[in-house]
Amino acid sequence: MLQSLHVKNLALMKETEVEFGEGLNILTGETGAGKSLLIGSVNLALGAKFEKDMLRKGAENALVELVFTADSPQITEKLKELELEAEDGVVIISRKMQPGKSICKINGETVTTKQVKELSEVLLDIHGQHEHQSLLHKKKHMEILDAFCGSEFTGLAKAVESAYESCRKLKKQLEEEQMDEETKKREEALAAFELQEIEEAGIIPGEDEELEEKYRLMSNSRKIVESLSESYQYTGNEGEAGAGDAVSRALRAIRNVAGLDRHLGELEEQLAEIESLLTDYNRDVAEYMEACEFSGEDFAAVEERLNTLNRLKEKYGNTLEAVKAYGEEKRQLLEKLADYDAYREKMQRELAAVILEAACEKLSALRREKAALLQRLLQEALVHLNFLTVQFEIAVRRTDNITARGYDEVEFLISTNPGEEVKPLSQVASGGELSRIMLAIKTVLAGRDEIDTLIFDEIDTGISGRTAQKVSERLSYIGKKHQVLCITHLPQIAAMADTHFEIKKSVENGVTATKIRKLTEKDEVDELARLLGGAEITEKVRENAEEMKRLAEETKNHRAVLQTAG
Repeated sequence: MLQSLHVKNLALMKETEVEFGEGLNILTGETGAGKSLLIGSVNLALGAKFEKDMLRKGAENALVELVFTADSPQITEKLKELELEAEDGVVIISRKMQPGKSICKINGETVTTKQVKELSEVLLDIHGQHEHQSLLHKKKHMEILDAFCGSEFTGLAKAVESAYESCRKLKKQLEEEQMDEETKKREEALAAFELQEIEEAGIIPGEDEELEEKYRLMSNSRKIVESLSESYQYTGNEGEAGAGDAVSRALRAIRNVAGLDRHLGELEEQLAEIESLLTDYNRDVAEYMEACEFSGEDFAAVEERLNTLNRLKEKYGNTLEAVKAYGEEKRQLLEKLADYDAYREKMQRELAAVILEAACEKLSALRREKAALLQRLLQEALVHLNFLTVQFEIAVRRTDNITARGYDEVEFLISTNPGEEVKPLSQVASGGELSRIMLAIKTVLAGRDEIDTLIFDEIDTGISGRTAQKVSERLSYIGKKHQVLCITHLPQIAAMADTHFEIKKSVENGVTATKIRKLTEKDEVDELARLLGGAEITEKVRENAEEMKRLAEETKNHRAVLQTAG
């Protein structure tokens, strides 16, 4: 829910803050008072283009701030997606603007306009003249029907999108695979040569690592043998200089006295262990030196094999596994090229048999089912909006083309006069009728729409009298499930307000300013009287205003009782 709006230095607004209530919030004011500025300021906060002439005269910058409650899972999920968090259960969107520059923030964190617009999609929905006019386009009809389909639609739509993407990739592959006979022969010859080269190498995974280790040993064998020989000389038993011989003599000496004292026995054991270690070490050194004896032919063979493997890795992959995988690709390519026409026929059969058709059919069946229900509900809603002889239909047709949204075309058809055939909205609906049709749609979707705040601008275009009364009742109905903000000049709609605001322009110290204030019960009657009587408000007009407000409250209370009983 939109809790408050704060505007500073925007057009005629010096600084204004409005706290909105639940249910139906009505905003009224004289022509030119700045009613459209309210919607404009909300749009600016949500990323609309800022023009320098919007800045209040004499001000360096303007500020718009919106405060929303953030208590729905949908809002929480969107904040997570944008890597943002709610603070104390609220979302604060602010935008500071000056010529050529603006800064957007969500809960104090600087964000992009794109991020603000993404978040606003789950916070509120603004309906103005442009939105009404969108009903003239069949694309909008599809969007409305799909929204009405609810959770069932999501899975089926994703299946169609996935199948469509698979089909698109197959088509692209077919196009890429198209080649003439000369190209085919050239590709075949190259693949055969590469495969033969890889197969003849007889690659064993891990072989290159073993060979590299052996090559390092061979390359350094002379240096290794010289060093080990020297070490063996110092630790062996050959000659008086060898540590092995010295330790043996020392061990014989201590054994002469080992039995005389317990500690001498322990020293004997330590020395014996040293002798054993030296013996093991010298044996291992001797064996290693023997293993380092390579012939020139052995070294050349290892070097040649390594060169072969490294050349293959340079040409076909960084590892032997990658080289083998490349060879397998060439094998499959040769199989394909061997009977290229048969391969393309198989691809085409796969393309024709892809699950796209089946997925589209399931989605279309859901649309047709829900279209029948939506058609009935909209018919009823239009009657409640004073379309007394209306006939409304939703046509779901199959087209020749398949897109990521399926193969359906959706179109709203209407007849407002008895005996006339239904026709597209664009041919028969006026501006006032379009606004009522959109209101009917919003009424039907009210229970399904997860967006909490709806803003209606110019909802009263081209209507008056009984029709205006019906529109007010519909707005009040939506206000039971959503927060509604509505700008109007009709007293029938204003009378239904749960919270009523007056937008007024005044001159202070020679400067014009627009202010918004919440009306008391008495003020509401005065404002209704102004809407009813114009410039001159007589006692009779005031009585009519009081009666209109009383009847509006009775209507709301009666509906509340019916809803409770239901």
